[in-house]
Amino acid sequence: MEPTNRQHLVVCSLGQMDYKVAWELQRQIQARLIRAKRSEPPELTPHVLLLVEHPPVYTLGKSGDKSNLLLSEDALARYRADFHHIDRGGDITFHGPGQIVGYPILDLGRFFTDIHRYLRELEEMIIRTCADFGVHGDRFTGRTGVWVGPDQRGVERKICAMGIRCSRWVTMHGFAFNVNTDLSYFSHINPCGITDRGATSLSTELGRTIDEGEVTDALVGHFAQLFGTSVDGLSGDDASLFLERFADAAAVDEVRDHL
Repeated sequence: MEPTNRQHLVVCSLGQMDYKVAWELQRQIQARLIRAKRSEPPELTPHVLLLVEHPPVYTLGKSGDKSNLLLSEDALARYRADFHHIDRGGDITFHGPGQIVGYPILDLGRFFTDIHRYLRELEEMIIRTCADFGVHGDRFTGRTGVWVGPDQRGVERKICAMGIRCSRWVTMHGFAFNVNTDLSYFSHINPCGITDRGATSLSTELGRTIDEGEVTDALVGHFAQLFGTSVDGLSGDDASLFLERFADAAAVDEVRDHL
């Protein structure tokens, strides 16, 4: 699929940001895209991909089981980690430094109206990015996300978790790709409700620290190819100015405070 004016993606690299700030920003962008597609005639707005890193935080999907969080409130405080029960699919996962978190806010009606295909395309983006760095990522039936192994290092281990929400075919939430992540945080949960498999990262698999900027460039390139979009990349003040088109002043001010 060749990029067209209808399929334009703006990638906003926002740096480290509190989870709640990014969550509210997503909700407002999603609502804006829904309003645009329901207007008469429909207003063609760009799709948005937010790229962030979060301070340590555990998030539980809307149908998740809180017993998969193995820490008490006091223990969360000791680890300086937050916890939020949120509105995406999936169970529990961890976000933290060294992880690339992507929130694609897309009008799937302008691509395809198939949630399963959407998740498979996100998985393919991660699989191709892993391959760029010499790591073989794969899918496993019934387990959303991207896995490494089984191999001589052991059983399969998750390198990227995924969970989304979709309203009127406009998406939010997305993927969390472990690049240089401190994997010890995963020992305090049953990731995605799975008790017999662990987590991994690019740095763990390769035995060295990975340039996260290079990983981001690879991700965005594969995303654009898979979804057939042209891309503009924004950061800093340029990103916050662009986001004024989608979110209220309070939400954008919160973004600026974190840039």
